[in-house]
Amino acid sequence: MTTCKHATELMSQGMDRKLSLPERLRLRAHLLICSGCRNTRGHFRFLREAIHRHPWYPDSDDGLDKDA
Repeated sequence: MTTCKHATELMSQGMDRKLSLPERLRLRAHLLICSGCRNTRGHFRFLREAIHRHPWYPDSDDGLDKDA
């Protein structure tokens, strides 16, 4: 059984790399039964999107000069 700590680590790692099939399956199984980790995944997604939308983020497409 995957713990919440391990599930959180997998969610974090999954933002930076593709998880293996066994990792994805363990995480999905845990998320089916754990509302706290589902909430944490939502928070991770929100924070990542907010960072990517920031005008000074390198991949931001807002037309602003990043060196100014």
